[in-house]
Amino acid sequence: MNFDFTPVLADWTSLFRGATVTVEVTVCALLLSCLLGLLIGIGHLNPQRKITYWFCSVYLSCFRGTPLLVQLFIWFFGLPRFGILLPAFACGMLGLGMYSASYVSEVVRGAIQSVDRGQTEAARSLGMSSTQAMLKIILPQAFVRMIPPLGNEFIALIKNSALVSLVTIHDLMHEGQKIISVSYRSLETYLVIAVVYWIMTTATTLVLRHIETRLKAGGMVQ
Repeated sequence: MNFDFTPVLADWTSLFRGATVTVEVTVCALLLSCLLGLLIGIGHLNPQRKITYWFCSVYLSCFRGTPLLVQLFIWFFGLPRFGILLPAFACGMLGLGMYSASYVSEVVRGAIQSVDRGQTEAARSLGMSSTQAMLKIILPQAFVRMIPPLGNEFIALIKNSALVSLVTIHDLMHEGQKIISVSYRSLETYLVIAVVYWIMTTATTLVLRHIETRLKAGGMVQ
């Protein structure tokens, strides 16, 4: 078998543009998943608030119990049936972000529950409300414990973002498919794409390890 990477590397600018779009949709989805995951995670802490707890439970069951690809197709192909037309990028971001939020919420819930309950009691004894204690005492301590698992979710998002090419977003996979349609070098193209994804995930892993090391050195992460 003869390998010829020339047609693939000759169009490296397209792959670079695709990789840029991949990073953009991943970062936007991560921001959405962190915000929504925080709300869902907090809402899923207290079963006594039945409506909020029920809504969070249904959300987690639906988004974790169905494939990401199906959810993306619902956003892209389903919403127009109701007269809602969103750009492909928005559909990809919402699909990835809301799916990821169902996992981020568990990270948030676990981090909050890991904080000593005495911290909450001490805050209440100082006259703080439950909301003030959560915002000023609990979340700052929980946040640094979220960083390692949130980093893993970011890496998973980078890899899952390959699916957004199926809803016409011009990401790395989409640009690779265009190269294949012209060069007929599918194996070489997919190998190059795999290397680019590996570079992105490895770089992200190294940055996250550096951040975690700095936090440990500062005594913020146990």
